[in-house]
Amino acid sequence: MKSAVIVFPGSTDDLYEIASEVLPGDVDRIWYKESNLADYDLIMLSGGFSYGDYLRAGALAVRTPIINVLKERADAGQLILGVGNGFQILLEAGLLPGAMLQNKDLDFVCKNSNLIVRNNRTPFTEKYAENEVVSIPIAHGTGRYYCDQQTLEQLKANQQIIFTYQDNPNGSVENIAGMINQSGNVLGMMPHPERATSALLGSEDGLKLFQSIIENWRGNHVTEA
Repeated sequence: MKSAVIVFPGSTDDLYEIASEVLPGDVDRIWYKESNLADYDLIMLSGGFSYGDYLRAGALAVRTPIINVLKERADAGQLILGVGNGFQILLEAGLLPGAMLQNKDLDFVCKNSNLIVRNNRTPFTEKYAENEVVSIPIAHGTGRYYCDQQTLEQLKANQQIIFTYQDNPNGSVENIAGMINQSGNVLGMMPHPERATSALLGSEDGLKLFQSIIENWRGNHVTEA
């Protein structure tokens, strides 16, 4: 298995560090100026503040050439995971519908948050039970997911809402914490599963997301890396 974490100015390294520990095979940092993503089984966009979140969170990152390559890989069915700022970038790039607004109280929220797994029939969630409650940390000031009513109905009809907040910390529509695209290969979520992979971190509930990705990869390959 070969994985990549796209790095923009202002990206954090948490996702790369944890992915390197829990995923089999190689995990590479890919600088945003590079243009080859075809060799990877999984592409990840980490949290942080790409370009300082100037204009809007993720708005400058999507003007970089690697986003065009990312869209091509999404269309080809490659697995893509965007966490925190990575989710914001996926929205700005149009790979997921809707937009991110500032939190309802205009505060930066940093705490563990209980999520409900609404769809466990995806490459990212098959190790979870449906409606399982998991504890995953959040850390964001612009994490209030918004979409219009028509888009919301489509998300529900297509079972694209993957995680919802049990106690909505930011005012997101329908408590949405994470979603996939219609094809099911692109997941964006504001909570940080990479920060919940060890009891020492306060929760191991994020580990199942990476285990789900591994299981999906193994199911599609005869031999392991």
